[in-house]
Amino acid sequence: MRAFLDGTVYQRKDGRWEAAGYVLAPGNARKRVRVYGTTRRDALAKLTEKIAASNRGLPVAAADSTVSTYLAYWLHGVAIHYLRENTYTRYAATIRLHITPGLGGKKLARLTTRDVRTFLDGLRMACQCCAQDRDAKRRRCCATGQCCDKRLSPLTVTYVHAVLKSALEHAVREDELPRNVARNVKTATPRPRRFQPLTAAEARRFLHRASGDRLHALYELALRTGLRKGGELLGLHWEDLDGGTATIHRSLQRTRSGGLTVLNTKTLASERRIALPTECINSPKIHQERQQEERQAAGTSWTDNGLVFTTPQGRPLDPTNVTRRFRRLLQSAGLRPIRFHDLRHSTATLLLEQGVDLVVIKELLGHAHIGVTAGVYAHVRLRLQRDAIDTLGDALSQSDDDPDDPPAATVVR
Repeated sequence: MRAFLDGTVYQRKDGRWEAAGYVLAPGNARKRVRVYGTTRRDALAKLTEKIAASNRGLPVAAADSTVSTYLAYWLHGVAIHYLRENTYTRYAATIRLHITPGLGGKKLARLTTRDVRTFLDGLRMACQCCAQDRDAKRRRCCATGQCCDKRLSPLTVTYVHAVLKSALEHAVREDELPRNVARNVKTATPRPRRFQPLTAAEARRFLHRASGDRLHALYELALRTGLRKGGELLGLHWEDLDGGTATIHRSLQRTRSGGLTVLNTKTLASERRIALPTECINSPKIHQERQQEERQAAGTSWTDNGLVFTTPQGRPLDPTNVTRRFRRLLQSAGLRPIRFHDLRHSTATLLLEQGVDLVVIKELLGHAHIGVTAGVYAHVRLRLQRDAIDTLGDALSQSDDDPDDPPAATVVR
């Protein structure tokens, strides 16, 4: 027999099961909530989850909850269990800075597509210094009547929209909402970030200059395999390098709780095994010998963590410090400044220009879908198409007496 506050479960006329019970509300009051499911067990499980969350002091979502109350419940009671720590932190900041101020006071059940579209349009146009009172104390921008007009980038607005859609999608799954109104709002696709890959000549110049650098093996791997910096290269362990292959299944991430931490890769598509060129087999061997010398010099202060790329004391390399070192290397080589991530773009661009199949490049880079690879490097494919068309044009412009023409009976397949 269920206790009074455990709630009741019954089947509705429409065939769905409804569970109703009491949860804690602000002011130590109790509030009756209803949840729905396709089966009795499903409805009861949802009610039990809400009561448990309420007993832990978490806000409980219900049809008459405000958007801010529901987002607090979703973020602290649901999303925290499946999001990576850094992603969770970004979600929390997005909700706190943008969604709650814009939509937090509205009732969840009464939220409309028009509300979401108006919110996103306002977010796109608003100066963030004015919206968040950043300059009230510093007496700048709107505080002095001279707005700097600092707006969110299209990419950030798209991210805010994605967070809201994800939260409301969970409300639909829990039968709090009949549909996800945020999905009906179309946002402009942000322009992909422009990158400046190295040319083949620049890449050779870069590798030549890096040959005497302590992290030469890191740059060699980055340019010849397209591995990500912090996400893959700095998380490599010696046991991941096996003969002529590298197994990619870990990454180095900075978290608020643990600092620089080795975690699993973000997606299953990122987990892969790649073949290494000869240069990327020899340079890590030289790097390992140098690391052994550093280990002996460090003595008891050495931190043994099995990482391939470390500080002279064996600790993980800070991605920011690697970026600074990379920029100095570019400058000393007389090359234009680029991002470290552009080495990855350089790998893919050079492979495409050499005629390597797009599927092979997709597997090497660890993209989840080939559409990502094709979209990012569309400009290269367009140039290759133009070269192919020009080659065909040269063939068609040959004279009829050209001895290199194929015989008329040749079949082209």
